[in-house]
Amino acid sequence: MSERILLTGITPDAYVSDADRWALEKLKKLPLLPQLVTKFYEVGIDRWLYCYNMASSIRCGPNQYPTLYNILRESCQVLDMPEPELYVSNNPFPNAFAGMIDTMSDEELYFIMGHELGHIKSKHVLYFSVGSLLFPLLDLLGRRTMGASDVATYALVLAFYEWSRQAEFSSDRAGLLVAQDPAIATRAQIKLAAGPSRLAHELNQEQFMNQARAYQDADALDKLGKFVLFATMGKTMTHPMPVHRTQELERWVLSGAYEKILRGDYKVTDAVVPQS
Repeated sequence: MSERILLTGITPDAYVSDADRWALEKLKKLPLLPQLVTKFYEVGIDRWLYCYNMASSIRCGPNQYPTLYNILRESCQVLDMPEPELYVSNNPFPNAFAGMIDTMSDEELYFIMGHELGHIKSKHVLYFSVGSLLFPLLDLLGRRTMGASDVATYALVLAFYEWSRQAEFSSDRAGLLVAQDPAIATRAQIKLAAGPSRLAHELNQEQFMNQARAYQDADALDKLGKFVLFATMGKTMTHPMPVHRTQELERWVLSGAYEKILRGDYKVTDAVVPQS
């Protein structure tokens, strides 16, 4: 594609959804979370995770997977942020991790990279790290040690899952801002939903979008089914369902907010004026 537009000085407020912001504030207000964050650092789990990556994955750089490194570097330039370390691991399951390299084209990887960078820029990573270890950490420390009742613990878990799903919508927006092509973002979402397949050439992007719209515009009976599905399974999912994510991203594009940002109309850091 043509040279990407660099979003100089862009802040997370430019793309973070209102629902994400609301859910995170709700999560932060729960009394158990500050204790968990404190224990997270006291025990040194953040360093454990870093050492695990160093020991089990391959770090990208100019001379190590340069294609991925260049995608990372350019994506960071678009979002105007420092380059984090990037690791490739042997993970066969399609998700926002390096195991999908064989599934995605280079252009689609820009969307995936932008999505992950969106999490970093929005400071989601701390809460994701705590959440991913939430249950073992509670068991390790003991709920009585934390001074929390089962009700308080359950409330924290549900609040975390709600915020986690909303954070994915925000980071999808960051991914699109890096890919700078809604069609590419949609193709990446399709591959997240379908996974690798020898029949990938038969996927129909427009049919997938029709499916996403039909899901959102369900009749009363189907809406009841969606509610039951969420109540029994969805409330403890960390990611929204791929079809729902795709439709939400399309709605953001149709709202005009995406094009507005690309034109240079977005919230910036102090003393920075975006190029129009």
